[in-house]
Amino acid sequence: MVVMDQYTRRIIGFAVHAGNVDGPALCRMFNDATSGQGWPERISSDNDPLFQYHRWKANLRVLEIDEIKSLPHVPMSHPFVERLIGSVRRELLDHTFFWTATDLENKLRDYQGYYNQYRTHSGRGGDTPVETTGSKVVDINQYRWEKHCRRLFELPVAA
Repeated sequence: MVVMDQYTRRIIGFAVHAGNVDGPALCRMFNDATSGQGWPERISSDNDPLFQYHRWKANLRVLEIDEIKSLPHVPMSHPFVERLIGSVRRELLDHTFFWTATDLENKLRDYQGYYNQYRTHSGRGGDTPVETTGSKVVDINQYRWEKHCRRLFELPVAA
């Protein structure tokens, strides 16, 4: 599960579950992905039968979260999340092995930090999700390479 703030395009969190996902597991994954972030007012989910579980609906009622359903078979009703899932697949999962659910969670957490703080986003004018402006001036002659996601990505930074 991935939870994303669609306004800032910041990854709130990932959650991984080994095995079949049922209502209690789905609630636990949501709580793990959003832990320490506060509860959103609204969430948008697809029409997967998983989101029809009684426990999931009860969890949203208790947390006072409104659920907005996407249109069935229309991926463009969730364009930012669909783009994020594609980026995670292309940039991380296609290039790395993971051995356990914990190993995958650790790698996704590393990618979350990279995505939110260092990876530029063309739709945001080159800003990362945690930046407020894109007006950075860097001396091209003074830089070093910084490694991210266990040396999978290297980006230049001002020295």
